[in-house]
Amino acid sequence: MTEIPILHEDPRSGNCYKIKLVAALLDIRLETRQYDIMRGETRAREFLAQVNSNGRIPVLQLGNRFLPESNAACWYLASGSALVPDERFAQADTLRWMFFEQYNHEPNIATLRFWLRFVGEAHLTEQQRAQIPAKRIAGEDALALMEAHLKSRGFMLGSTVTLADISLFAYTHVAEEGGFGLENYPAVCAWIKRIMALPGFIAME
Repeated sequence: MTEIPILHEDPRSGNCYKIKLVAALLDIRLETRQYDIMRGETRAREFLAQVNSNGRIPVLQLGNRFLPESNAACWYLASGSALVPDERFAQADTLRWMFFEQYNHEPNIATLRFWLRFVGEAHLTEQQRAQIPAKRIAGEDALALMEAHLKSRGFMLGSTVTLADISLFAYTHVAEEGGFGLENYPAVCAWIKRIMALPGFIAME
Protein backbone atom coordinates (compact mmCIF):
# COMPACT_ATOMS: atom_id res chain seq x y z
CA MET A 1 0.00 0.00 0.00
CA THR A 2 1.95 3.00 -1.29
CA GLU A 3 -0.49 5.77 -0.41
CA ILE A 4 -1.37 6.61 3.17
CA PRO A 5 -5.13 6.07 3.57
CA ILE A 6 -7.15 8.90 5.09
CA LEU A 7 -10.08 8.02 7.32
CA HIS A 8 -12.90 10.54 7.40
CA GLU A 9 -14.44 9.84 10.82
CA ASP A 10 -16.11 10.80 14.05
CA PRO A 11 -14.02 9.04 16.75
CA ARG A 12 -17.14 8.33 18.82
CA SER A 13 -18.41 6.00 16.10
CA GLY A 14 -17.84 2.27 16.39
CA ASN A 15 -18.01 1.99 12.61
CA CYS A 16 -15.06 4.36 12.37
CA TYR A 17 -13.24 2.63 15.23
CA LYS A 18 -13.35 -0.78 13.56
CA ILE A 19 -11.37 0.59 10.61
CA LYS A 20 -8.75 2.10 12.92
CA LEU A 21 -8.54 -1.17 14.84
CA VAL A 22 -7.97 -3.17 11.65
CA ALA A 23 -5.23 -0.74 10.63
CA ALA A 24 -3.61 -0.96 14.07
CA LEU A 25 -3.65 -4.76 14.13
CA LEU A 26 -2.05 -4.83 10.68
CA ASP A 27 0.39 -1.98 11.39
CA ILE A 28 -1.07 0.17 8.62
CA ARG A 29 -0.60 3.90 8.99
CA LEU A 30 -3.81 5.94 8.77
CA GLU A 31 -4.38 9.66 8.68
CA THR A 32 -7.70 10.98 9.93
CA ARG A 33 -10.05 13.83 9.17
CA GLN A 34 -12.60 14.32 11.93
CA TYR A 35 -16.21 15.47 11.74
CA ASP A 36 -18.84 16.05 14.42
CA ILE A 37 -21.96 14.17 13.36
CA MET A 38 -23.90 15.79 16.21
CA ARG A 39 -23.36 19.15 14.51
CA GLY A 40 -24.27 17.82 11.09
CA GLU A 41 -20.81 18.31 9.63
CA THR A 42 -21.18 15.34 7.27
CA ARG A 43 -24.23 17.04 5.76
CA ALA A 44 -22.24 20.12 4.78
CA ARG A 45 -22.17 20.95 1.09
CA GLU A 46 -18.39 20.46 0.82
CA PHE A 47 -18.51 17.01 2.43
CA LEU A 48 -21.38 15.88 0.22
CA ALA A 49 -19.61 17.12 -2.90
CA GLN A 50 -16.10 15.89 -2.13
CA VAL A 51 -16.26 12.95 0.29
CA ASN A 52 -19.60 11.11 0.31
CA SER A 53 -22.81 12.24 -1.35
CA ASN A 54 -24.65 9.96 1.09
CA GLY A 55 -23.61 12.24 3.95
CA ARG A 56 -22.27 9.45 6.14
CA ILE A 57 -19.02 8.38 7.71
CA PRO A 58 -16.71 6.52 7.84
CA VAL A 59 -15.16 7.03 4.44
CA LEU A 60 -11.71 5.68 3.58
CA GLN A 61 -9.90 7.94 1.12
CA LEU A 62 -7.27 6.35 -1.11
CA GLY A 63 -5.66 9.06 -3.16
CA ASN A 64 -8.53 10.59 -5.12
CA ARG A 65 -10.83 7.59 -4.53
CA PHE A 66 -13.34 7.40 -1.69
CA LEU A 67 -14.65 4.16 -0.15
CA PRO A 68 -17.72 4.52 2.12
CA GLU A 69 -19.14 1.77 4.36
CA SER A 70 -17.11 0.55 7.32
CA ASN A 71 -16.94 -3.12 6.46
CA ALA A 72 -15.93 -2.43 2.87
CA ALA A 73 -13.10 -0.25 4.19
CA CYS A 74 -12.07 -2.98 6.63
CA TRP A 75 -12.04 -5.55 3.83
CA TYR A 76 -9.89 -3.28 1.65
CA LEU A 77 -7.30 -2.80 4.40
CA ALA A 78 -7.27 -6.45 5.48
CA SER A 79 -7.31 -8.09 2.04
CA GLY A 80 -4.32 -10.40 1.76
CA SER A 81 -3.75 -10.49 5.54
CA ALA A 82 -4.54 -13.15 8.14
CA LEU A 83 -7.73 -11.27 9.03
CA VAL A 84 -9.25 -12.51 5.76
CA PRO A 85 -9.09 -16.31 5.49
CA ASP A 86 -7.70 -17.91 2.34
CA GLU A 87 -10.24 -20.71 2.18
CA ARG A 88 -13.34 -19.92 0.14
CA PHE A 89 -16.01 -21.00 2.64
CA ALA A 90 -14.21 -19.25 5.49
CA GLN A 91 -14.16 -16.04 3.47
CA ALA A 92 -17.90 -16.32 2.89
CA ASP A 93 -18.43 -17.09 6.59
CA THR A 94 -16.46 -13.97 7.49
CA LEU A 95 -18.75 -11.94 5.25
CA ARG A 96 -21.78 -13.66 6.79
CA TRP A 97 -20.88 -12.31 10.23
CA MET A 98 -20.02 -8.88 8.83
CA PHE A 99 -23.48 -8.75 7.20
CA PHE A 100 -25.04 -9.92 10.48
CA GLU A 101 -23.24 -7.07 12.25
CA GLN A 102 -24.66 -4.46 9.90
CA TYR A 103 -28.20 -5.87 9.62
CA ASN A 104 -28.95 -7.40 13.04
CA HIS A 105 -26.40 -6.06 15.51
CA GLU A 106 -25.45 -2.48 14.67
CA PRO A 107 -28.97 -1.12 13.92
CA ASN A 108 -30.04 -2.06 17.44
CA ILE A 109 -27.03 -2.00 19.76
CA ALA A 110 -25.27 0.95 18.13
CA THR A 111 -28.48 2.92 17.68
CA LEU A 112 -29.46 2.61 21.36
CA ARG A 113 -25.91 3.58 22.38
CA PHE A 114 -26.13 6.69 20.21
CA TRP A 115 -29.59 7.63 21.40
CA LEU A 116 -28.97 7.08 25.10
CA ARG A 117 -25.36 8.26 25.46
CA PHE A 118 -25.05 11.05 22.93
CA VAL A 119 -28.58 12.30 22.19
CA GLY A 120 -30.15 11.61 25.58
CA GLU A 121 -33.53 9.98 26.07
CA ALA A 122 -35.16 13.29 26.98
CA HIS A 123 -34.23 14.64 23.55
CA LEU A 124 -35.50 11.70 21.51
CA THR A 125 -38.53 12.06 19.31
CA GLU A 126 -41.71 10.25 20.22
CA GLN A 127 -41.09 7.88 17.31
CA GLN A 128 -37.56 7.09 18.53
CA ARG A 129 -38.73 6.44 22.09
CA ALA A 130 -41.39 4.08 20.73
CA GLN A 131 -38.68 2.07 18.96
CA ILE A 132 -36.56 1.48 22.07
CA PRO A 133 -38.30 -1.72 23.31
CA ALA A 134 -38.08 -3.43 19.92
CA LYS A 135 -34.46 -2.41 19.47
CA ARG A 136 -33.69 -3.65 22.98
CA ILE A 137 -35.16 -7.08 22.17
CA ALA A 138 -33.40 -7.30 18.81
CA GLY A 139 -30.08 -6.26 20.36
CA GLU A 140 -30.40 -8.87 23.11
CA ASP A 141 -31.21 -11.47 20.45
CA ALA A 142 -28.02 -10.57 18.57
CA LEU A 143 -25.92 -10.84 21.74
CA ALA A 144 -27.58 -14.15 22.64
CA LEU A 145 -26.75 -15.54 19.22
CA MET A 146 -23.12 -14.49 19.64
CA GLU A 147 -23.06 -15.98 23.14
CA ALA A 148 -24.26 -19.37 21.91
CA HIS A 149 -21.78 -19.31 19.03
CA LEU A 150 -18.77 -18.31 21.16
CA LYS A 151 -19.35 -20.93 23.85
CA SER A 152 -17.56 -23.51 21.71
CA ARG A 153 -14.86 -21.40 20.01
CA GLY A 154 -12.38 -18.66 20.78
CA PHE A 155 -13.30 -16.41 17.88
CA MET A 156 -16.22 -16.15 15.48
CA LEU A 157 -14.64 -18.49 12.91
CA GLY A 158 -12.81 -20.73 15.35
CA SER A 159 -9.33 -20.41 16.80
CA THR A 160 -8.05 -17.33 14.94
CA VAL A 161 -9.25 -13.75 14.74
CA THR A 162 -10.77 -12.48 11.49
CA LEU A 163 -12.66 -9.44 10.27
CA ALA A 164 -15.79 -11.13 11.58
CA ASP A 165 -14.50 -10.50 15.10
CA ILE A 166 -13.32 -6.96 14.48
CA SER A 167 -16.60 -5.88 12.89
CA LEU A 168 -18.63 -7.28 15.80
CA PHE A 169 -16.25 -6.14 18.53
CA ALA A 170 -16.59 -2.43 17.79
CA TYR A 171 -20.12 -2.00 19.13
CA THR A 172 -20.31 -5.12 21.31
CA HIS A 173 -17.64 -3.96 23.74
CA VAL A 174 -19.50 -0.68 24.35
CA ALA A 175 -22.99 -2.23 24.36
CA GLU A 176 -23.49 -1.32 28.01
CA GLU A 177 -23.56 2.33 26.94
CA GLY A 178 -26.81 1.44 25.21
CA GLY A 179 -28.21 -0.27 28.31
CA PHE A 180 -27.25 -3.86 27.47
CA GLY A 181 -25.93 -5.98 30.33
CA LEU A 182 -22.84 -7.77 29.05
CA GLU A 183 -22.53 -9.68 32.32
CA ASN A 184 -25.36 -11.85 31.01
CA TYR A 185 -23.09 -13.05 28.20
CA PRO A 186 -19.95 -14.60 29.73
CA ALA A 187 -18.69 -16.14 26.49
CA VAL A 188 -18.99 -12.75 24.79
CA CYS A 189 -17.14 -11.12 27.69
CA ALA A 190 -14.31 -13.68 27.42
CA TRP A 191 -14.16 -13.04 23.66
CA ILE A 192 -13.92 -9.27 24.28
CA LYS A 193 -10.91 -9.88 26.53
CA ARG A 194 -9.26 -12.00 23.84
CA ILE A 195 -9.71 -9.23 21.27
CA MET A 196 -8.29 -6.64 23.66
CA ALA A 197 -5.22 -8.86 24.25
CA LEU A 198 -4.30 -8.97 20.55
CA PRO A 199 -0.91 -7.48 19.63
CA GLY A 200 -1.42 -4.00 18.26
CA PHE A 201 -4.84 -3.53 19.84
CA ILE A 202 -5.93 0.07 20.33
CA ALA A 203 -8.79 1.25 22.51
CA MET A 204 -11.72 3.27 21.26
CA GLU A 205 -11.30 7.00 21.84
